[in-house]
Amino acid sequence: MTLSEQQPQRPGQYGPEPPTGYPAEYEADVVLRDGATAHLRPITPADAELLVAFYARVSEQSKYYRFFAPYPQLSDRDVARFTQVDYTDRLALIVTVGDQMIGVGRYERTGRRTAEVAFLIEDAHQGRGLGQLLLEHLSQAAREHGITRFVAEVLPDNRKMITVFTEAGYKVAREFEDGVIIVEFDIAPTDTSFGVMQAREQRSEALSIARLLTPASVAVIGASRREGTIGNALLRNLRDGFPGRLYAVNADTKADELEGVPAYATIRDVEDTVDLAVVAVPAEAVVDVVLDCAAKGVRGLVVVSSGFAEIGAEGRRRQRRLVGLARSYGMRVIGPNALGVINTAPGVTLNASLSPLMPSRGRVAFFCQSGALGVSILADMVGRGLGLSSFVSAGNRADVSGNDLMQYWYSDEATEVVLLYLESLGNPRKFSRVSRRLASRKPVIALKSGRATQGVPLGHTVRRSQLPPATVDSLFRQSGLIGVDTTGELFDVAQLMAHQPLPKGRRVGIVSNSDALTLLALDTMAACGLHVAGEPYNLSADASAADFETALTEVFADDQVHSVVVIFTPPVLSNSDEVAQVLAAAAADSDKPVVSTFLASRSVPEQLRVPGESGSAARGSIPSFLSPQYAVGALAKATQYAEWRRRADSRIPDLPGIDTAGAEDFVQEFLQRHPNGADLDDADRQRLLSFYDINVLPAFPVLSGDEAVARAADLGFEVILKATAEQWRMRPDLADIWRHIHDEDDMREAWAEMTETFGVAGDPGRAQFVVQKMAPPGVPVVISALEDVAFGPVVSFGLSGVATDLLGDRSYRMPPLTTTDAAEMVREVRAAPLLYGYRGTDPVDIAAIEDLLHRVARLTLELEEVVRLDLRSVLVHATGATVVDTTIRIAPNEKPRQDTPARRLT
Repeated sequence: MTLSEQQPQRPGQYGPEPPTGYPAEYEADVVLRDGATAHLRPITPADAELLVAFYARVSEQSKYYRFFAPYPQLSDRDVARFTQVDYTDRLALIVTVGDQMIGVGRYERTGRRTAEVAFLIEDAHQGRGLGQLLLEHLSQAAREHGITRFVAEVLPDNRKMITVFTEAGYKVAREFEDGVIIVEFDIAPTDTSFGVMQAREQRSEALSIARLLTPASVAVIGASRREGTIGNALLRNLRDGFPGRLYAVNADTKADELEGVPAYATIRDVEDTVDLAVVAVPAEAVVDVVLDCAAKGVRGLVVVSSGFAEIGAEGRRRQRRLVGLARSYGMRVIGPNALGVINTAPGVTLNASLSPLMPSRGRVAFFCQSGALGVSILADMVGRGLGLSSFVSAGNRADVSGNDLMQYWYSDEATEVVLLYLESLGNPRKFSRVSRRLASRKPVIALKSGRATQGVPLGHTVRRSQLPPATVDSLFRQSGLIGVDTTGELFDVAQLMAHQPLPKGRRVGIVSNSDALTLLALDTMAACGLHVAGEPYNLSADASAADFETALTEVFADDQVHSVVVIFTPPVLSNSDEVAQVLAAAAADSDKPVVSTFLASRSVPEQLRVPGESGSAARGSIPSFLSPQYAVGALAKATQYAEWRRRADSRIPDLPGIDTAGAEDFVQEFLQRHPNGADLDDADRQRLLSFYDINVLPAFPVLSGDEAVARAADLGFEVILKATAEQWRMRPDLADIWRHIHDEDDMREAWAEMTETFGVAGDPGRAQFVVQKMAPPGVPVVISALEDVAFGPVVSFGLSGVATDLLGDRSYRMPPLTTTDAAEMVREVRAAPLLYGYRGTDPVDIAAIEDLLHRVARLTLELEEVVRLDLRSVLVHATGATVVDTTIRIAPNEKPRQDTPARRLT
């Protein structure tokens, strides 16, 4: 059978139908340690032949390590036992590349909370990180089935397997018994295990992108000598700069060369190895090309061809097939419908794109999705003289995404600044985690389109979020991203970040020879939260270079100045070179960032340029902007980012009084009673929240005045009567709460007035009245958590009230929350001054609010089935906070979260 006739065994997709109970959610495409991809999935009885063939390729030593005795072949009974599992108490996961199994890991429950775990990796694939990947996925599956501890028996000289356990980040205990090492460890995720996993993820995903961006040989499949065609443009762009081996592939060619490049009918005919294939053939032919590339051992694909998910259902099926096949044979895919990739690194000089422009080498990396926009972006970068390290236009981003590129740029020494133009977020939780890590090292400037409409381009498969557009802005702030609103602003900030140091504070010195432009700068500073340091140096319109030198010397010497804005717009240009020399000399000896409006230039003027090795502007060059508004706007963004970088050490706090296991058991019991999910009643809400040490002031439903009096008496009066029906809550024209009920007469008066006001005297049950003990007076706030289908758990905070709801005055964060995250949530809402003593009122207990935020975040992070939680009335006072009203809904999680503890490609 030829490779083009073979299909990877992927149950439910390309292979046989899976057995009953088969957990398809455990399937995952994974990246190995060397950057290649593979497919991981549960084993099935149909894998018997696959297992036998795999076992035959395993060395005798590896077999001995697995079974502690010579075991040359598997019996029929062995095969049946190893391939027939129940996926709960006995689970086996296998890793495949193409049509071959290369590794297997399994656990078997030995007690209520314990299981024995074992692995077998084909010798040719040992050292590629399969053991760690299998352990991560087995641990995740085991935790879902109540297993908390793994046990393994390992021979003392099987050092590779011992390393798999000891380097996993778990706390491992070892004992030596009868010549065997007994390894035991809890599999609950820890900060250490998360850190280990994320470091491995970054390294492997970075390597998978490096295979695409640094090829030694490239083949253009669909190459053409006909001008005006995509195949011709790709071939020419590569030919004119790429120093490696280049091949033209066209099924219809009979020539030995195309455009001076060796030509072949298929990629299989190429004598040498091929690292990267750039594909520009009709969509219906792409799958055959993928299989040919797999047979050739190609390491990655850039698919420029269109006709995939952007055209509808048939295209989506074609796209899934393309990605599934490529990943199953170890290849990553950029595209389809992509503009291509560019890498300006010395020795690479790769323009595998449709862009006729090859930017100069620089320190800025760029990721975008739209091909059409990519062309204009590259033109703008060239026009501004902004050097590029690498560029990727991912098209439909069916495989390689912005997350992958950020993993690569994190460790790419050629990249100092990262630009993202995002039309959709495929995995927001991973995006937040990866971008936060990158932003802690390098500035990341991001423009997200479609924030108001949540619209996404055709071809992008995303989960539709229920959250407001402000959530994306909050996600950016939480992750340290520099969010911008236009492409112009994107490049303005990039110019500053690429050439100047970060500000050390918010105070700005101004040197200007235009009063009008100085006023514009001051207005923009006030709007952006920057502060003028002293008085601006307002020079005359005909100020000389010496005048500028005097002013600049004083500004740069002033310790109260953190950044400098220079405005130079003389009526004549006779002294512009002299002023430029003075400005460049003054800035060269300073660590303060400088922005300018120099002759209204929109780039780095030649006079202010520090030449780089490749001709682009080097660090230390002074960027110029069309107006002071743009210059100050960019400086404000840089200042905010610098403050984020300087934040005090932020940590996820330890929270006493939390019983996660009890909460998980409660949720499972509730779902057994309500398989389709339901809202919790008051008793269940209080019970669930108590597992996270969140105490709620009890409220007691009443249906009559007599019942209200009796309940108030039981409570010792000093109570409230409250209507909790949704249609009457927070109505500005109705009082839904009657406070300060001291005795029976007060209660009867309250009952009569409220039933009359709400028009429910004949049916008081419609108002859903409750009696509740009076809480200490305070400022009412709302803390909510929502399990969003795209973002996963999201926590929000705001002050309570109709006006706040209408204005959308809420802050949002994705758990886990650090101490800084919680503090910022409280302070960034516009109504926050009410919490800190407004017009003579006492400040409230901010720490109590932050503690509740952490506990709600922890709850929603650990309990995916809590799809909605509202502490919809929390009274915060000077010495604490009282939760007086809650709603909670629990339901089965139909779409699991995308960013799981175990590594996978999504």
